[in-house]
Amino acid sequence: MSDLVGSGAEAPGNAPEKRNHFTAWFGKSSPLGVISRTPGGAFSLAVLTVYLLVAVFAPLVAPYGPFDIVRDAGGHVVRLSPPSLANWFGTTNWGMDVLSQVIWGTRVALLVGLISAVASAFFGTAVGLVAGYFGGLIDDILMRATDIAFALPFLPFAMVVISMARPSLGLVIALIVAFMWRMTARVIRAQVLSLRTRTFVRAAKASGASPFRIVVRHILPNVLPLSFLYVAVGVQSGVMLEAALSFLGFGDPNQQSWGYILNAAFKAGAMRTAWWWVLPPSIALALLVTSVFMITRAYEEELNPRLRME
Repeated sequence: MSDLVGSGAEAPGNAPEKRNHFTAWFGKSSPLGVISRTPGGAFSLAVLTVYLLVAVFAPLVAPYGPFDIVRDAGGHVVRLSPPSLANWFGTTNWGMDVLSQVIWGTRVALLVGLISAVASAFFGTAVGLVAGYFGGLIDDILMRATDIAFALPFLPFAMVVISMARPSLGLVIALIVAFMWRMTARVIRAQVLSLRTRTFVRAAKASGASPFRIVVRHILPNVLPLSFLYVAVGVQSGVMLEAALSFLGFGDPNQQSWGYILNAAFKAGAMRTAWWWVLPPSIALALLVTSVFMITRAYEEELNPRLRME
């Protein structure tokens, strides 16, 4: 991050290059372009794209609904059936199609991961910007709140809150956001403390720019790469935390998530016997988390070239 964004003013005679929306998202200097430069990043982007397509088109791809019961020609429930041509991933003890459950669980995993990641990165970036730029009492209050957030263990705290409230996907997302914003805030604040002493920020203050304009126009563009990095990290964390809560029985009972599938298999005592019930959601979860991690790693290496020398 040595090339800092200044006041945005262009030198006379040097007109700024116009960038269309396609270049902004898919150009070589865009986040997606930066990630796809490495083989691991490109492969992980392809895997994540498949997950996104499956999540979006789940109603068209899934053979059954998330809680539909599979029956044979005679109307009998097909219970604990191994993988077959009729049911590729087999069925559960209640006669539900495992493939359909995994497909519908993809939608829940990405929904929780993306929303919680973007929300936590947005909130953490806002806290870091305000605390780092203004300092003083504001910084002390916000950082003490961050310390409190760091002191709270997620799973016990979330389990208590969900036990006292009605379990829902929205509540799970809110709890994950309340847990993940703290690290983003700390990192962004540290970066802002360095940026606010730079020459271009002093020049903006001398020209009479308001604090809001300085933060948004001059400081924010320099911390956005870090914010994007924590969005990627947040997707990975959000998916795992939701799966953990669902596996422990504290997820939304009206949503078919990967953790909920594993929880049902555990309660049925089929973790060792019905391998087709356990492996598909486990592999789907591991592959998604690994892909997001590889994307994060590829982007982090571009932000910090020293990592490529390790």
